[in-house]
Amino acid sequence: MTKHIETTRLIIRNFTPDDADDLYEILGDSETMKNCESAYDFRKTKEFLHSFCIGKNGAAAAVHKQSKKVIGYILLSETRPSVYEMGWFINRSYWRQGYAYEACKAVIDYAFYELDAHKVFAETIDSVKSVGLMRKLGMKSEGVQRSQTKDNNGNWADLYFYGLLKEEWVKILCQN
Repeated sequence: MTKHIETTRLIIRNFTPDDADDLYEILGDSETMKNCESAYDFRKTKEFLHSFCIGKNGAAAAVHKQSKKVIGYILLSETRPSVYEMGWFINRSYWRQGYAYEACKAVIDYAFYELDAHKVFAETIDSVKSVGLMRKLGMKSEGVQRSQTKDNNGNWADLYFYGLLKEEWVKILCQN
């Protein structure tokens, strides 16, 4: 993402090298990372920040306007022409305050408005919080791959797929 997006409480922008400490608070937290992969150490966080977030422009930083702190990592990646995968991690200190919804909705709106996306999709093994957010964003279930991947404890886990088509997004906008 190369666009600066502003919401009521957030600025979504490209990552910078100065974001390493804030990103480590997110990716280094085992509770935040439990449904994805093992928590990162600081070295791995810095490498990921420089190689993927900055080097490949692979993700955006969600910055809390008031504190200027990076509180979220937002992925928006074109996997096929006009089809985008999204993902997110929010600093655990900011959970249950609507920041994930606010950031993800803004990025979805950006994808459909600015990038002319046909579809935005996400996947997760978290059948409660992440699936709940996907539904709140208007995404529809596209299926479950049973025992598709392993969780951080090495147990097999189902993988839930959700997606939102542009025409569905337009209907949601018209209803609001």
